[in-house]
Amino acid sequence: MPAITPQPHTQPDTDHGAVTAAPTLRTGTLGTADIAFFVVSAAAPLTVMAGVAPIAIALGGIGAPVGYLLAGLTLAVFAVGFTTMSRHIRSAGAFYAYITRGLGRSVGIGAALLAMVGYNGMEIGVYGLLGSSTQDTVHALSGVDIPWLPVSLAGLVLIWYGGFRSIDFGAKLLGVLLCAETGILVLLAGGVLLKGGAHGLSAASFAPGNVFVPGTAAVLAFAFAAFTGFESTVIYRREARDPARTVRRATYIAVAFLGLFYAFVVWTVIQAFGDAGVVAAAGSDPAGLFFSAITTFVGGWAADLMHILIVTSVLASLLAFHNAINRYGLALAGEGVLPKVFGTVHARHRSPYVAGIAQTVLGAVVVLAFRAAGADPYAQLLLWVNTPGMIGLMALQLLAAVAVPFYFRRITHQEGVLRTVVAPVVATVLLGVAIVLVCTHLDLFTGASSLVNTVLAAVAPTVFVLGLALAWRLRRTRPVVFERFAAEPAEPAGPAGSPDADADADAGAGTGVVPA
Repeated sequence: MPAITPQPHTQPDTDHGAVTAAPTLRTGTLGTADIAFFVVSAAAPLTVMAGVAPIAIALGGIGAPVGYLLAGLTLAVFAVGFTTMSRHIRSAGAFYAYITRGLGRSVGIGAALLAMVGYNGMEIGVYGLLGSSTQDTVHALSGVDIPWLPVSLAGLVLIWYGGFRSIDFGAKLLGVLLCAETGILVLLAGGVLLKGGAHGLSAASFAPGNVFVPGTAAVLAFAFAAFTGFESTVIYRREARDPARTVRRATYIAVAFLGLFYAFVVWTVIQAFGDAGVVAAAGSDPAGLFFSAITTFVGGWAADLMHILIVTSVLASLLAFHNAINRYGLALAGEGVLPKVFGTVHARHRSPYVAGIAQTVLGAVVVLAFRAAGADPYAQLLLWVNTPGMIGLMALQLLAAVAVPFYFRRITHQEGVLRTVVAPVVATVLLGVAIVLVCTHLDLFTGASSLVNTVLAAVAPTVFVLGLALAWRLRRTRPVVFERFAAEPAEPAGPAGSPDADADADAGAGTGVVPA
């Protein structure tokens, strides 16, 4: 049995005495656009812009758009080595498989545990945002106050169902929701540009004197957080139509779109208030900045629509993260690290539905626990659960960047030094700086005390250390599981002459070597 994903296995058919194959994920389903929808939806562009960008403007001034460009450029550099490595690795384990191939099984197992905690943190906390944003939307549209808990629990059921259905169903749904949330931002930008902004259009946001200011570090911290989840393209490799090309294209499209789109939208909102007035407006009413701008330049109806689309933006983000978590659970069940039942795939929908049920139950437990403690759905459930997840995923990006040159030193390949050494080393330095920026500005993300922030920052390294301890235990008590961890699937990923087959040929026999 291959090490990563549960493969078809035979079992008797009690009605006919025949032998049938257990269902697996639906292969050859997702195109470049589908995977890009999953990744961009996870970032929740409308929620990030309307909810977070005003704070970045208030802290960093009119140079804030450049912060998003710099974050996008950093992640594009990271993507160079990351996607080059994806041509040689067919494993469904995504981050942890890449880290294992470069840095060894023990580090890879630590990364696997960190990935599960990180992605779960990124999703489960957002159920608090779903409750609070729906509260705000209903109040804004009708003046009625509703409790947040029923909304969050209903969201859990809805997201479970979305993950239970086939992956193409999820891709189509996310495509619609993503087009809607980006569409309202384009509408806002169009209204501002057509009317020439508050006092005419200005390029002062891109002047060095407005970019290199004390608040830039805070802007960069928010900007890097806005890209969280973009690397999940490789999780869908098994379900992609043309894995070697589709994953790479989707990754670059996602990074380029988010970086350029974020910077453009933030710049247009600055134009809506003018260079001289936007910082004061963002500081006095950050939550209302985008709604005020779209009311002025498009109309009140558009502000009402934006309220509704923020809720659908949050739902899209939840579904994207839910699908990613399910596939990590499936992969780790195939490894033997998680119980085998988590590797069960639905016969009709070909979805990892048992992993989806487990993730939904975990989410419900956390949501109910925070409610029982009287916690605020936004300030505590969202921020306290989301922040460790964000740090964990950034740490995984850093480890993956470090792993790239080590991996290519061990195999025979024809990739250039720019892709295999230079870009990963540069990405390592830049991502290290990004993590420091985020961790030193946690108070801006959480609004919590220094003690709470210290605990939140300590979650990711603690989980990683626990993963190393798990690796040590597996090596001693279950050596077979340890030795086959993140091994390449035995079967070819595609027919001879296909992009995957060509990539495997380029990699040579060395791809099967995993350092301990």
